[in-house]
Amino acid sequence: MEFMAIIDAKARAPTGCAVVGIYENGDLGVAARQVDKQLQGLITTLQGRGDFAAKLGDALMLPLPAGSAASRLLLIGLGTRAAFARKQYRKALLSTAQALAKTGASDAALYLAMEPVAELDMLYRARMVSEIFSSQAYKIPDLKTSPKPKARRLTAVNVAVADARAAKAAAQGLRIGAAIGSGLGFARDLANLPPNVCTPTYMGNRALQLAKEFSSIKTKVLDQSGIKALKMGAFLAVTKGSDEPPRLIVCEYRGARKDMAPVCLVGKGITFDSGGISLKDPPAMDEMKFDMSGGATVLGTLRAIAELKLPLNLVVIVAAAENMPSGSAVKPADIVTTMSGQTVEVLNTDAEGRLVLCDAITYSRRYQPAAVIDVATLTGACIIALGNHMSGLMSNTPELAQELESAGIRADDRAWRMPIGEEYADQLKSNFADIANVGGREGGACTAASFLGKFAKDLAWAHLDVAGTAWLSGSQKGSTGRPVPLLVDFLVHRAKAS
Repeated sequence: MEFMAIIDAKARAPTGCAVVGIYENGDLGVAARQVDKQLQGLITTLQGRGDFAAKLGDALMLPLPAGSAASRLLLIGLGTRAAFARKQYRKALLSTAQALAKTGASDAALYLAMEPVAELDMLYRARMVSEIFSSQAYKIPDLKTSPKPKARRLTAVNVAVADARAAKAAAQGLRIGAAIGSGLGFARDLANLPPNVCTPTYMGNRALQLAKEFSSIKTKVLDQSGIKALKMGAFLAVTKGSDEPPRLIVCEYRGARKDMAPVCLVGKGITFDSGGISLKDPPAMDEMKFDMSGGATVLGTLRAIAELKLPLNLVVIVAAAENMPSGSAVKPADIVTTMSGQTVEVLNTDAEGRLVLCDAITYSRRYQPAAVIDVATLTGACIIALGNHMSGLMSNTPELAQELESAGIRADDRAWRMPIGEEYADQLKSNFADIANVGGREGGACTAASFLGKFAKDLAWAHLDVAGTAWLSGSQKGSTGRPVPLLVDFLVHRAKAS
């Protein structure tokens, strides 16, 4: 889908569908007033008759007479003007995308960004347009044999603004939003594929394809022997029960001078998590194909950054493996030696994510990173704590945590700061090794992060637990692609500051 900013203060652009916002109680939006004059008060008449209440998210499609600049007019309810802010604007855009999808329009001119929105400047208003429309156009890569629906007709969306200054900001926002949409699509495709397709080998091949597509990306994929040579004993322990070979995926994006320290994104890439010997309960085990969502989202973020050509350096590391039970699988009470040299007593084989991540975090040190952020569907405890609304955020660096929190707010992909510290690390003490891989039910998300913190000492490090936000269950089952928007926003602002 193509996005463009256009200057059209009079709402007269030729288009397949013009989209204008209407507030409640007969309060017309900026562009709606212009269109109402052109149509001899039609919108005012509709509201006066009670035919369009303009409740938030309401949509009414009107055909326009021959000779009109637009073939159709879509009225979108904005609710009350006083309450119109970030969330209301997002809902209005979602309603717009859904309504346009039901029409035959191949292009549309949106005038909603001309409305003042509390907390959002023009760049973010336009960015939200391209991000939402890209996300709404996403199709799950299913393997059904039934005929596929016809391709979406809407191929171009123009965002109308009042002047050249606004157009410049809108164009920049549209570009960022489109890149986020591309990264989201990449991540969601990987996560939505079945686990017999999206194996560690497949993930590695997709990362290699990224390097072929973008000259700014250099990718290497280490096999089991390469991982063994690095002495990643914790990572390899997780893979012992599976016939699928593991992969350590390392992608380097160079957008700045070589001596600039990179940001490292580390993703958990467990392409299927049975729990291992500590076998999970059967209900919803199919959703454990999403356990590689951390790895998928850091690769999706990489794609977005490469499209934007951000002036920074980025390293993406994905520890990809299956966690399966077998006669050779790691067992509770086994002790493994990590790449850092620390020993870990494996008390629960279903706490495998932290085992692959601890070695990947240690590997990131060779890049002398400015910051390390790991992303993982790590704990059910995080879902209990925060539900499906916010990702968990833990960090040993307050400034980095604040950057990520702020990025999540700006991107509508929020993360909530949770504690780590010696109180939680004490729960991980072992009589037989340096550290145990679990510390009991209490504060499970915090103890898991504290485990990772043991391997991130002296690094500016943050952990995002996306167990509750990475996918949806039920009738809408599928990957969300979160936290790609948060990570891209974080990196965009990092690039500005560099």
